[in-house]
Amino acid sequence: MNPARSRPADFLELVERGRRGRLKVYVGSAAGVGKTYRMLEEAHALKLRGVDIALAWIEPHGRAETAALVDGLEVVPRRRVEYLGVVAEDMDTEAVLVRRPQVAVVDELAHTNPPGSRHTRRYQDVLALLEAGISVVCAVNVQHLESLNDLLERIADLKVHETVPDTFVKNADQVVDIDLAVEDLLDRLHSGKIYPAEKIPWALAHVFRRDCLASLRELALREVAETLDRRDLQTPPKPAQVSGRVMVCLSSLSPRALALLRRGSRFAGRLATDWFVVYVETPGEAPDRIRPEIQRTLVENVEKARELGAEVVRLKSKDPVAALVDFARSHGVATILAGRSRRPWWKRVLRRSPVERLFAEAEGLDLYVVAEEDEGPRP
Repeated sequence: MNPARSRPADFLELVERGRRGRLKVYVGSAAGVGKTYRMLEEAHALKLRGVDIALAWIEPHGRAETAALVDGLEVVPRRRVEYLGVVAEDMDTEAVLVRRPQVAVVDELAHTNPPGSRHTRRYQDVLALLEAGISVVCAVNVQHLESLNDLLERIADLKVHETVPDTFVKNADQVVDIDLAVEDLLDRLHSGKIYPAEKIPWALAHVFRRDCLASLRELALREVAETLDRRDLQTPPKPAQVSGRVMVCLSSLSPRALALLRRGSRFAGRLATDWFVVYVETPGEAPDRIRPEIQRTLVENVEKARELGAEVVRLKSKDPVAALVDFARSHGVATILAGRSRRPWWKRVLRRSPVERLFAEAEGLDLYVVAEEDEGPRP
């Protein structure tokens, strides 16, 4: 039996349980691997089984074979939004909630909604559908996962501005990798099945380079495998995780805080364990003394840490290193991630940096120092 044909029935079993909607995520390495096509195939299969299903948002991108699969399925009308004199179409989340299908299909998960929308991002719309009891089948490319943002910039020379928190995929009920060989994907690109002719040179210079596609394919396969591994390990209760937690040390003014947080998220995900982001407030950084711009940066970093799935802890101490080590030992932390010190050499000569003190005082704990350029630690 073709495994792809059995998946709709498997997802249907999940849909029929509980009040909260169930989530299935198709993960692909790049545009054109067939995520939308596969979702539409599943939609037809579920409809044949009597499931009330509707297409909340589907984007065929001009691909005739994908557009043909829309026929025979209910499509929720799009809403039209005017902004700065330009009229655009977007998913009508309110209409989907009113229609209330048993299952909704949502494409382009990382999309940013136009101003005035109920939510800023489409994945937040999906969360609203799930809370309303509507199950969702959706799709995302691996490069849109938040923790891979820096890595993609290095391997593809491309900054991705629309991202989805890793926790969204980690919390899905089903995650499926849509894989396509690099050569097959390049054939699709050159034949005009992915982008129009004028965009092909740009694609070949960035994401569709052979080395980049190979890396993204590996990342997609690894992401899905690790998600499945985490699920296998998460059998309640979870006492085994208590001795292997990860802690990320966050300073008030770190120029690479986001990179450190993303790497901490990946590290904890690969170990299938909980993780903390710990900030130590010194007397000089009290709310009435800290500079406003530093406070804003700190708040933004704390919000990003929570979005990535960390438990954020704020401590108060005159000695940040001692506070961090005490917290690690009392909370079952086995691994500490810290950013490389950027203090001038002459200051390091006069006094050891916090990282150097961590090496000396965190005996029995694994300590990883994350540089600005490398990908970060791999367990």
